[in-house]
Amino acid sequence: MVDKSEKFSWLVRVGYFSRAILYSVLGLIALTSASRIADGTNGIFLAIEDYPAGNAILWLMVIGLTAYALFRFASTFFDIENNGSDAKGWGKRLGHAGSGIGHLALAFSAFKFASDESTGGSSGASSGGGAQEAASGILSMDFGGIVLGLLGLAFFVTAIFQAKKGITGEFMHRIAGNAPDGTRWIGGAGYLARGVVYAVIGWSLFKAGFMNAGTDQIKTLGDAVASLAGQGFVFTLVAIGLLLFGLFSLVLARYRIIPELDSSKGIPKFRV
Repeated sequence: MVDKSEKFSWLVRVGYFSRAILYSVLGLIALTSASRIADGTNGIFLAIEDYPAGNAILWLMVIGLTAYALFRFASTFFDIENNGSDAKGWGKRLGHAGSGIGHLALAFSAFKFASDESTGGSSGASSGGGAQEAASGILSMDFGGIVLGLLGLAFFVTAIFQAKKGITGEFMHRIAGNAPDGTRWIGGAGYLARGVVYAVIGWSLFKAGFMNAGTDQIKTLGDAVASLAGQGFVFTLVAIGLLLFGLFSLVLARYRIIPELDSSKGIPKFRV
């Protein structure tokens, strides 16, 4: 009989698999299709729609990205990964909350594309429309600009943590010892590339909140990559890094050590 914790573990692994699809497609279209990357985040889902069984893949991503978001929220509120409650621990846990929100937004985008495809509708909304509408709503509130600006700073902090992971390889102690050779270096390159993308997103939020740049400048995942398209070698390195992060996420889908959902089972035992 499968218990709740095992079901949770399988959902998280589907989440990592969905993340693998997302970043692999993003890296591929960045390297091979200038027109698609110009569509930002929409370009990712448009490309997936064109694949064989594309709609089924989109629905799988809806489930997987939602499950991954819930995993990150559980890490934040229940500390299932034992990050602790000191300043450093809460910094990581709040970073997980941001990741949860981001992946929930991606799941919603995948849902819109999947449901439009199922009903024969159009998926032609602007790539950053949802994020920009949400940002406009925040700006209309008292101190909304401060909220956006602080969110931008949070992305900067997350970008630093991503780069630190890539350089130190500290992520490896949450991966089973029988993972494929090269996981450390594939993951390291992926985290560095993601750090660059998060910094771009953070800068767009910071400008919108503190510099009155306008919400139309706010960038989602795909938009952030598209904005680097004129940066030559830097853009190529980031695109390759994101492709490698997709491959790394596929490794995680199989070899990531998933902590017990039940906190009574004790502190998760990650390998050193």
